[in-house]
Amino acid sequence: MLHGGLLRLPTDNRIPAQGACDWRGRFAVLAQQTKDERLKAYYAAGMPAGNTPLKNVPLMAMDVETTGLNPAKDGIVSVGILPMSIDRIQSSASRHWIVQPHVPLADESVTIHGITHSQVADAPELADILGDLLHAIAGHVLVVHCRAIERQFLNNALTRLIHEPIEIPMIDTMELEARLHRNQPPPSWWDRVVRKKQYRPVSIRLADSRKRYGLPFYKPHHALTDALATAELLQAQVAHRYSPETPLDDLWC
Repeated sequence: MLHGGLLRLPTDNRIPAQGACDWRGRFAVLAQQTKDERLKAYYAAGMPAGNTPLKNVPLMAMDVETTGLNPAKDGIVSVGILPMSIDRIQSSASRHWIVQPHVPLADESVTIHGITHSQVADAPELADILGDLLHAIAGHVLVVHCRAIERQFLNNALTRLIHEPIEIPMIDTMELEARLHRNQPPPSWWDRVVRKKQYRPVSIRLADSRKRYGLPFYKPHHALTDALATAELLQAQVAHRYSPETPLDDLWC
């Protein structure tokens, strides 16, 4: 996943603040309103109640690689998903798709994620794998690192392909790191002037966040590898800062 400047991306203003959304009720409503049969089936699979302990929540780590960082202009070029729980990762059930983006591949993005023009030329379009993707994630809470990317790119893609948006609850491991590290007060005047302390915000990028928990470095920008890295990061965050009994409402949004 590309991460440069992602924290400046706008969030979906239809989504209430963390812990305030009744996703189970919302999915029941959307299942009645949605016209596309694939999306209707996704909503009809339902969502756990917000008070469900994490140990009982079906989770699905996800990452998308894109042609750029602008959800309004760029497209999805690969998707990786990985079923998981807070104590298990089902690598054998992982899925990875390379798809034809609806816009040309930029040379810069090829350099970053390594997916070439010839690979996408032989790949299916996102519309061709949409049914499989929605079926695979149905009933699961997505686990991502920087939800603004997955949420907006998926929403824009479905709006373009089937003329309907998608609403998806997510646990965002980047947002969990931000809660811990971005709410700290900067050094006082005394520390900055007298003790010469400099204020350097803690990096909440995926690799830097994993390093703080002692997790190994994985080469980034492969959708399935980044999904695995995100899955392991959530497990570490729960082990260090939460518990298996933590209600879903405390983490998803």
